[in-house]
Amino acid sequence: MAAMTPLPVKLHSAAEVRELDRRAIEEEGIPGYSLMQRAGEAAFAVLRDMWGGQGRLLVVCGAGNNAGDGYVVARIARGQGHDVTVVALVAPAKLTGDAARAYADFEESGGTVVDWDPALLRDAGVVADAILGTGLDRELTGRFREAVAAINASGVPVIALDIPSGLHADSGAVMGVAVRASHTVTFVGLKVGFYVGAGPDHVGTLHFDGLGVPRHVHAQVPARAQRLRRKQFADLLVPRKRSAHKGDHGRVLIIGGGPGMPGAARLAGEAALRCGAGLVTIATHHEHSAAIAAGRPELICRGVSGAADLSPLLRQADMVALGPGLGQSEWAQTVFEAALELAPRIVIDADGLNLLAAAPRRDDRWILTPHPGEAGRLLGVTAASVQQDRIASACAIAEKFGGVSVLKGAGTLITDGSDPINLCDRGNPGMATAGMGDVLTGVIAALAARIDDCSRAAALGVLAHACAGDIAAARGGELGLIAGDLMEPLREWLNRRD
Repeated sequence: MAAMTPLPVKLHSAAEVRELDRRAIEEEGIPGYSLMQRAGEAAFAVLRDMWGGQGRLLVVCGAGNNAGDGYVVARIARGQGHDVTVVALVAPAKLTGDAARAYADFEESGGTVVDWDPALLRDAGVVADAILGTGLDRELTGRFREAVAAINASGVPVIALDIPSGLHADSGAVMGVAVRASHTVTFVGLKVGFYVGAGPDHVGTLHFDGLGVPRHVHAQVPARAQRLRRKQFADLLVPRKRSAHKGDHGRVLIIGGGPGMPGAARLAGEAALRCGAGLVTIATHHEHSAAIAAGRPELICRGVSGAADLSPLLRQADMVALGPGLGQSEWAQTVFEAALELAPRIVIDADGLNLLAAAPRRDDRWILTPHPGEAGRLLGVTAASVQQDRIASACAIAEKFGGVSVLKGAGTLITDGSDPINLCDRGNPGMATAGMGDVLTGVIAALAARIDDCSRAAALGVLAHACAGDIAAARGGELGLIAGDLMEPLREWLNRRD
């Protein structure tokens, strides 16, 4: 494969990437057309490797600098003797600036353009998507929409230049229709939209080239988000002291397991143990305490009837996890209110979030871990609305409720309201199954019991959980992966010494 720059940790909005471009051009003296030529060269290098020169290259050019990138790619490909057809969805005469210059150089090299015709896809070996870039802010219509829909229906491999056309660079929303790329070669800065919303379903294999923009320029432009990496938590992932005892590593109290629902609390409790909690107690409905203890004897199980039974357990805990299998019965509401009154710090999930949505309040002691449906109930909107702009939704939860917001799903987001937002790009679709959220609750609770910073504890917990899911999937496949399969991989990942 072509040598690409490793994917950066920083994730940028479209406006931030435009600012990086501006500084590179105006302050560093790098001509805009030089950046465009570098982009075309980087894209062609990936294209050559994925395509191998077999069949015809169809370059579909639209508007703006994205079209300019396409004309550079087409000129390079023609210069190397490849069979190239270039479609102009926008008349080249309407192009301006660097894009107009890219077309002029393409034309001077002997290149010509044709009008859009879906029949061109029939004998194409690969399509280069140079239709629309990161400036898109409305739904595709007309020839743009027709071309994107036809490209997707063709089954021909697609390489997207900078961003799949029709994908919103900030939210990952599909603007009516968006290219489903096999590969995306992006430039200058990673776009946050690749990792949220529908982005992961459209970018394919992601490649990055910084186009020679100096590091100090990147240091001057804040990033909207950052990808989580293990090395960010090196100070937390250290061996225990030889003199350690269980009291040094946190006392976790799991409150859940309403009538008929013991499994969720058991999963959360075992996950907390596997992530190093020194002592884990489960406060559950009386009918479940014996069964949970029998299944995992290392867990301390207490049947509780109400606040009087729960209060002494809350006073002994360093961290409380509230919600797994809790239900919304009178019993659940009673223990919910008792926990909110006395818990030192608290992770709230599942029905704990539903009870919070019914009686909203703000508190900085807690970590809230909603999936999109629960997030929608917290914000009074639909799950689809949450997914349309996941970053805005995560920030809105943190603003409304305080504490740390963990919006679960592909590209889980962790924020306490400050920038950059943490984003987890690990994990896999096999983890979309019952009980995974309960395991995450236990993981975060265990880490927060011994880490003072709830935001860092939540971020590390999300990363550990996702990486454990990837380890489990690598061993047995994604299909059929269950929550309990993460227990040993969690222990393994947290104990790595690399």
